[in-house]
Amino acid sequence: MKTTGIDLLVVGAGPAGLGAAIEGARHGLQVLLVDENDRAGGQLFKQIHKFFGSAEHYAGTRGFRIGEMLLEEARNLGVRVWLNTMAWGIFGDREVSLVRGNRVHTVQAKTVVLATGATENALSFPGSTLPGVMTAGAAQTMVNIHRVLPGKKVVMVGAGNVGLIVAYQLIQAGAEIRAVAEAADRVGGYAVHEGKIRRAGVPVYTGHTVLEARGRQEVSSVVLAPLTGDGCPDPDRAFEVEADTVCLAVGLSPRTGLARTAGCQLDYLPALGGHVPLHDRNMQTVPGVYVAGDLAGVEEASTALEEGRLAGLACALQLGTVEPEPARLALAETERRLQQLRSGCFGEMRRACKEELTGKGCTVYGRQ
Repeated sequence: MKTTGIDLLVVGAGPAGLGAAIEGARHGLQVLLVDENDRAGGQLFKQIHKFFGSAEHYAGTRGFRIGEMLLEEARNLGVRVWLNTMAWGIFGDREVSLVRGNRVHTVQAKTVVLATGATENALSFPGSTLPGVMTAGAAQTMVNIHRVLPGKKVVMVGAGNVGLIVAYQLIQAGAEIRAVAEAADRVGGYAVHEGKIRRAGVPVYTGHTVLEARGRQEVSSVVLAPLTGDGCPDPDRAFEVEADTVCLAVGLSPRTGLARTAGCQLDYLPALGGHVPLHDRNMQTVPGVYVAGDLAGVEEASTALEEGRLAGLACALQLGTVEPEPARLALAETERRLQQLRSGCFGEMRRACKEELTGKGCTVYGRQ
């Protein structure tokens, strides 16, 4: 089955995809939003904590409430949403192949925004395949979406924002966090999240990693070890922690599969999660195809939303449904909000990487 008459096809209904769909529809585009999951909103519905920053970035509002507001806004603007729909390839002139139910659909779109997000990284160690070893995102889904506690005694591996936030949410749900282990020599997450963990009495071991998970049929304990100067674990100083669950919060990698089929050129930037599609300042990669959110470099949900808005507005400008001068002013305002999110000690590195990425994108694709 082939669907035509679509001005903007957005793949991925997380914050970036919702932002793109809303801006596109607000500026007169016929928008179709597709997602492989059974509900829209992406990671927002896992986030029960309050966002912080400025009012324009929903400071003081819990993540799942932001998701509800964005979904309502999209519906009110007439955005069509196809859930349980997987996009598996982009062929020809922005023809996107989808699987919906038991049928294959081809959508011919004038513009496409890819907001496919990122996948969680894993670690390999003895016992890593035991029941009870999971990613932090899996544990967060179990607790905040399905209301199921994954374990009672948890070791969290990774002290970035994801590890700290999920650890605290597990405490709120009734679990005991036995330890947080971080390979770096300092905690990588925000101080506000670290403070909650430390006030709860959780021991945080920087410069440590997981050496082994022990147990016969499931996790019963975890062996942690400090790292030597060359980054290798020191087994002579290893110690055992009683636990039934190991959560891995060891980073994210952009999901680039669909971008590759579209012909996007990638660059490797570790600070942004790995291989990232080159794009210009308006998020465009190959002509008519845009990227946003974690696919365009792993950052925060607020940044993903703003990048999505930027891409959706750029699509409207490309298709001529918005006047050039108001569009340029709106793009500049969105860019200002993005730079505000990338300020401070945590954001400066990402800001520099994004500037490098967009600079290369403008050079490769011949646009400013």
